[in-house]
Amino acid sequence: MELVSNINFLLGILTVASQITIALIIAMLVFQKEKLDSLLKKYALPISFAIALAAASGSLFYSEIAGYDPCKLCWFQRIFMYPQTILLGIALWKKDYKIALYSLILSLMGAAIAGYHYLLQIGIATALPCSAVGYSASCSQRFVMQFGYITIPMMAFTGFILIALLMGLYLIRTLMPQLGLKPRLSAQDNSRK
Repeated sequence: MELVSNINFLLGILTVASQITIALIIAMLVFQKEKLDSLLKKYALPISFAIALAAASGSLFYSEIAGYDPCKLCWFQRIFMYPQTILLGIALWKKDYKIALYSLILSLMGAAIAGYHYLLQIGIATALPCSAVGYSASCSQRFVMQFGYITIPMMAFTGFILIALLMGLYLIRTLMPQLGLKPRLSAQDNSRK
């Protein structure tokens, strides 16, 4: 199916771009905090919404159009991503950045499941076996392998981590100071005062 291979390639590219973005955000956190704060204020919420929307759309494409039956762990990941599409969409519409804490928690829980699922698929994790249940596929079955390492759980893991990073940094660097709460500062931040 040419459509499926094209979508696999597109989602693979988006995953790599997201992984590069994660690395850039971490580098900016170390070297350009003020610039990062400015970018977070403008783009953390819209980018997080776009990631959640792309992840939900991708998972629905795989199950409803490509015909891949989601496994038990895929369902758990969907539980943590699908609501974010709606919540982040409403928050974006209302410009309500207080969603950051809720999104951070959902993303960290989803990332833990997606990370375990990825390790299971590549053969590293075997402690908790996940076999087919009812109409679902086995959790160790790989439907997608792009660029030699990107599977559907890696796509989900990357999306969850990027949302968690954006929302967590927004919460710590922008929202907490606005609410009069002081995050723990590093020694470098303390030396500037």
